[in-house]
Amino acid sequence: MTRLVAFDFDGTLSDSEMTVLLGEQCGVADEMADITARAMNDELSYAESLRKRAALLEHLEEEDAEAAYGEVALREGAADVIERLRDRGHYVVIFTGGFERGVAAALEKADAEVDEIVANRLPIQGGRLTGDVEGPLIEGTKDEQLERVAGEQGVPMTRTVAVGDGANDLPMLEVAGLAVGYEPKPAVEPACDVVVESMFELAELFENEGILVGDASEE
Repeated sequence: MTRLVAFDFDGTLSDSEMTVLLGEQCGVADEMADITARAMNDELSYAESLRKRAALLEHLEEEDAEAAYGEVALREGAADVIERLRDRGHYVVIFTGGFERGVAAALEKADAEVDEIVANRLPIQGGRLTGDVEGPLIEGTKDEQLERVAGEQGVPMTRTVAVGDGANDLPMLEVAGLAVGYEPKPAVEPACDVVVESMFELAELFENEGILVGDASEE
């Protein structure tokens, strides 16, 4: 039976941090990293942290933003896990408070595809970032998106899987049928059914759960 497998992006599918890469382009990477760390440890609301980080990027040239997005990459083994899940007929989605251009660039670089991406955007005006942020995962939460996609795909919530690491992943981890922490932050780990530390461990978990078949010849 088809499952819905939802991945976080920054810190999960990728070890890149998009806002830090963007911040490096205009000299505010340290401030970005501090805000991100506070948000991931649930010391600051995600919406507030995202708006603070976007504001630091005001006036960044579009070409410099594209250069930063071009540095975003999937973790080793991530593209293989995604491909195997989709080959088995599972519906694979990415839910990220990060930015769709960076996600798209990383997937293209790895020659990987997912079924759906739900991400935010950094608006551009006059060839520069405006300092604003738009999208469904600023105030919106990942549990809402998981429930929406599950309903649209006819997948019971008991057959959903969520994989994430930070505080903004907590809502989807708490409602998913299987909650997987990928090197989760301390505040997140209690909500996880199981914790993994690599994409290879994740593939093994999926094999043990019957989501993936261990022997490729049986897939």
